[in-house]
Amino acid sequence: MILKKYIKSVAITALAFTISSCGDELLIETPSEDISVEDVAETGEIYPNVLEGALRGVYETMFQTETGGTEAHEDYGQKGYDVVSDMLSGDLALAANVYNRYSGVAQLLATEDFTFNTPNYIAWRYYYRIINSSNLVIRSLGGNDATITDANRDAMGQAKALRAYAYFYLSQLYIKEYEPNSKVLPIYTVANSSAKEQSTTAEVYELMIKDLEEAVVLLDSFTPSGKYQINKEVAEGLLAYVYAARGEAADITRARELAENVINSGKYPITSKTQVVGGFNDVYTNPSWMWGVDITLDNGLDLVSWWGQMDYYTFSYQSFGDKKQIDKGLYDAIKPTDVRKSQFDNDPVSGSYLMPINKFYDVNKQFRGQRNIEADYIYMRVDEMYLLSAEMAAKEGLEADAKNRLKDILGQRFDDAADYAYVDALSGQDLLDEIYLQTRIELWGEGKSYLALKRNKETLTRGENHVYLAGESIKYNDNRITLEIPQSEVQNNPFIN
Repeated sequence: MILKKYIKSVAITALAFTISSCGDELLIETPSEDISVEDVAETGEIYPNVLEGALRGVYETMFQTETGGTEAHEDYGQKGYDVVSDMLSGDLALAANVYNRYSGVAQLLATEDFTFNTPNYIAWRYYYRIINSSNLVIRSLGGNDATITDANRDAMGQAKALRAYAYFYLSQLYIKEYEPNSKVLPIYTVANSSAKEQSTTAEVYELMIKDLEEAVVLLDSFTPSGKYQINKEVAEGLLAYVYAARGEAADITRARELAENVINSGKYPITSKTQVVGGFNDVYTNPSWMWGVDITLDNGLDLVSWWGQMDYYTFSYQSFGDKKQIDKGLYDAIKPTDVRKSQFDNDPVSGSYLMPINKFYDVNKQFRGQRNIEADYIYMRVDEMYLLSAEMAAKEGLEADAKNRLKDILGQRFDDAADYAYVDALSGQDLLDEIYLQTRIELWGEGKSYLALKRNKETLTRGENHVYLAGESIKYNDNRITLEIPQSEVQNNPFIN
């Protein structure tokens, strides 16, 4: 089901309601200018199903502009933070910076200064906005521990999964690594709460796991009307990432089991050789996509969008000089016979050198041809689960299983099995290193490299094509690739240290 422009009118109604009923301090400390069930109820002629309307409002937040509370051109929902995290990982190289977008991120300066809105404030504001909106839905269903009727299982499952999704990205972006007793993130499980003190990282993970384990059960029979909605398999995928990030022995086993559950559901085939160079632009013609959104002209996206930042064929920053390329070292590590090598322009004198001109592109593929965005957004695909299962199996010592899952992917990237037969001889750290490399290659530009960097406690050396910090080696827990709690939160939340 396509999300339509009329959601905006509901959001405006909600904003007016919130401003009239909450003080300025609350709006700063715990952003709440989002869609509440009460607000949606006032527009019942548009949304006869109140819960569905409220949830649509949360999902729209994921791809709309200014949902991080600013007018910055980097503020456009989840895909904006995918760009930030890919850049922090080093796999996404800012190779030219004519318009100064993301320069503070690429130089690793903004992440050291809490006064920078991009990315510190907008990410914090965005994810806590998702949390507050999810809490509004949960409250309407009776609260966190309510007994859920069959009619409300789908809504509660989605709301709890969305809340956990937001906490997961907060935990990755603002916490250097999993240290159970460290205190960084406040936990909010009740809508429109007053400011809270920081919880331990262990408590944040426990909440995420509880929410997602419950969501998996609640969504067992849910058939979504569109891929923008979280179903059981997406919840399992998110939960697998959470367990893998915590990384304890039992967590690794559980993460692999969840990834295998998604694979064995049979709902999602591996992205084919053709699809992997097919543009990644249509949620419906890519059956490997588990979670994504069908962008239409009604959504009003233009140069301020993920496509504007990443697609050479869209009339925006990528085509006008804020060049984003694959890291040269990573590109060089892709074998010549690997179809993924052809995702990137290999002509050093072209204006699109090392850009993903054959991975991400508007369907018409005309230079600066897409001004108003109709190409879709991807959030998760099944290939991630194959690679995560391989990684977890290797960490468990189940090397045969790890190799098989890795070769499932490579079998769709090479024409000749001899080109990836080397995998059979790998073991121990060499096998893990190869899985990590293939994860970076396969999921380049999709917002997953940073997660893998931290999960595997790696160090990456930036290639020669980075305009800033080229050649520098940066460790996964370097302060410079962890976001700062923003100035507004420090000033307005008396419990923040």
